[in-house]
Amino acid sequence: MKRFGILLTLSVLLCAGLSAQVRSGSDAPKTATIPEKVAPMQKFPGYFPFYWDAKAGKIWLEIDKWNSEFLYVESLPSGIGSNDIGLDRGQLGQSHIVRFERTGPRVLLIASNEAFRANSDNADERRAVKDAFAESVVWGFDVAAEEGNRALVDATAFYLRDVHGIPGTLQRNQQGQFRLDPTRCAFYLANTKNFPKNTEVETTLTFTTEGEAGPLVRSVTPVPQAITVREHVSFVELPPPGFKPRVNDPRSGYFGIQYMDFATPISEPIVKRYIDHHRLQKKDPSAAISEPVRPIVYYVDRGAPEPVRSALVEGAGWWNQAFEAAGYRNAFRVEVMPPDADPMDVRYNVIQWVHRSTRGWSYGSSVTDPRTGEIIQGRVSLGSLRDRQDFMIAEGLLAPYGKDKSQVAKIMEQIVLARLRQLAAHEVGHTLGLQHNFAASTTNRASVMDYPAPLVKLGADGLPDIS
Repeated sequence: MKRFGILLTLSVLLCAGLSAQVRSGSDAPKTATIPEKVAPMQKFPGYFPFYWDAKAGKIWLEIDKWNSEFLYVESLPSGIGSNDIGLDRGQLGQSHIVRFERTGPRVLLIASNEAFRANSDNADERRAVKDAFAESVVWGFDVAAEEGNRALVDATAFYLRDVHGIPGTLQRNQQGQFRLDPTRCAFYLANTKNFPKNTEVETTLTFTTEGEAGPLVRSVTPVPQAITVREHVSFVELPPPGFKPRVNDPRSGYFGIQYMDFATPISEPIVKRYIDHHRLQKKDPSAAISEPVRPIVYYVDRGAPEPVRSALVEGAGWWNQAFEAAGYRNAFRVEVMPPDADPMDVRYNVIQWVHRSTRGWSYGSSVTDPRTGEIIQGRVSLGSLRDRQDFMIAEGLLAPYGKDKSQVAKIMEQIVLARLRQLAAHEVGHTLGLQHNFAASTTNRASVMDYPAPLVKLGADGLPDIS
């Protein structure tokens, strides 16, 4: 009887334990569905859908494109304003081809290594090169919710970080030891948008120092110990097939891409070079001159005042002549930026009028497809104090003014606007892939890609002729 009691007690305990295990398994937390997780949030549908959690100040990114490459671009929409520091409004940063990969609850954003390739039909050859050179995991995310093939991740920390290298630039210019202050950072929703082929997210970031800020920082900031700028991150769909890369002959004077192709025959150079250029196709390939399937359109900054703005439109528009000589009619247009457009939106080729505290550089750069050299966006930055410098040059050339000072002032303004037209054409040329052409000065003014000096002659009356 005693033995039976012991067995009965053990049976009851065993059943209780099994029951507890069943209850524990059934009560185990499940991964939430995406609709459940984002119910109170604002959705931004587009290339990569994302959700804004206003209460928590977070952005949640929905991922459904796995192992699919796209372009990751970072830029600086608002700068510091010092030419010597070199952190200007509209400045392009780095761009990479990236992809999302998932393993269990972990999602990795991986940058491909485009510098080393094997252009071969042999998968083993391609794999050998891929495994020989490192890729870079840009960021890691944890899956917070999922549904089917889609996963939701908290992308707040990914976006609210410095990707442009602000502290390093300040330190190299001896302006102090700055670091990102997370308590003074937030999303800039006015320029955070989503479109069918690109996702755009902008943030306000503040960098602080406990030490003394350098003199350049002190000259352009209200509180030198706190520098606030905005940074922008773009996820962009890569161009479709059909683009034809062009071999870059160094005599052509083009910017371009280069990489090592380990599938190259031994008798050929292993380094491959291709020029940067836009995709341009004729509507009628058989015609000597044809309208393009899709024209190249550049947009001038609405912040440029008149008459500067019109001069920039006219000067940049000179490039239409070059495309017509190449067999394209109306292939290149220049317009004023639409009121609701964002210059950081990679759908727009832009010409920005950039202010600094001192006269500084103008430059042209591009976002390109690292695989082929196809230009996706051209971005021009023109220093706004160039016009005043040119005005002072004109003053020096035309002094003394004589009695009719108003007429001389008008001539000086014409000189300034003529120089701005040439400057716009020059920097747009860089965004089209062209390097400097300093040899052009040997045949007078053969190229806007040269740096032409003012052409001044003395007339028979001894007065300067600037016609």
